Formats: sequence, structure tokens, C-alpha cells
Amino acid sequence: MWQNFTSFSVDPFNLVFRSIIVYLSVLILLRLSGKRQMGQMSATEFVAVLLISNAVQNAMNGGDVSLAGGLLSAVVLIILSALISYLTYKSKFFSSMFEGTPTLLIHQGKIIYKNLHSERMNESELHILLRKQGMHNLNEIKTAILEADGTLSVTKAD
Repeated sequence: MWQNFTSFSVDPFNLVFRSIIVYLSVLILLRLSGKRQMGQMSATEFVAVLLISNAVQNAMNGGDVSLAGGLLSAVVLIILSALISYLTYKSKFFSSMFEGTPTLLIHQGKIIYKNLHSERMNESELHILLRKQGMHNLNEIKTAILEADGTLSVTKAD
């Protein structure tokens, strides 16, 4: 019984490799989904993220259900998270790759439709976000920027 908790049923290097591949793959897939999805997650998107974690679990642990295997995978994920945090802090390249860049959606009260479409956002969704900021008229807005974390920053016109 205790063997299941104290020894690996899969080679530890295999667990490390699988954890790294799954972490980076899910990170890239979430990054490709767009910043709007990360900042304002709907119920369906939240459920998808929960199911993704369940779907990749077996790919990551390779069938190893030991305590040691679970802890090793957790350590690898935490180290990867810290490493990526450090890289994004130190490098503009890694910051834009992993965290994205802000996108100007409104300039001087005019919607920039090209940028809106590149963020896979429609005008109705933009107006919802603006109302949440207390803005009801485009003429009141100097700039509206969709930040890399998915939040909307609005600057009022003078």
C-alpha cells in the first residue's frame, strides 16, 4: 500500500518532461485564445479551462498516481511558473510572448475597428466594458486600451 505513495511508477525524468510539455502547451493555447478571454472569462470559458486541466492530467503524469509523482509534477509546474515570471520581468521579448501587449481600441472617441477585430471583440462587447467603466458616450473617451491581462483602461477626454 505505501509503495504507491513513496515510489514512482513512471521514470521521474519522464514526469518532468511531460510536465514541461503540458505546461507550455496549455500556456500557448491559452495565450492564443486572446487577452479578452483571459480578462473577462464567461461561464463556458471557465468550464473549458477546468476541463482542460482534467484532460491533460493523464498526459502529464503518464499514469503515475504515486504521491512522489504528483509532488514532482507540482514542483516542476511551480518552477516553470517562477521561471516564466522571471523571464517576463527581465525581457520585453518574453513579456510580449507570454503576457501579450496592450491594444488601443478607441482613440479620440473613435473605435479602431481593425484592432477590435484582431482581439475578436465586437462593438457590443466593447460597449459593455465601457459601461462597466461608467462611460456611456464615445465622445467622452480619449483612449480605451485593452490591457495584456484582458482589462480595459479608459482615459476620459478633456
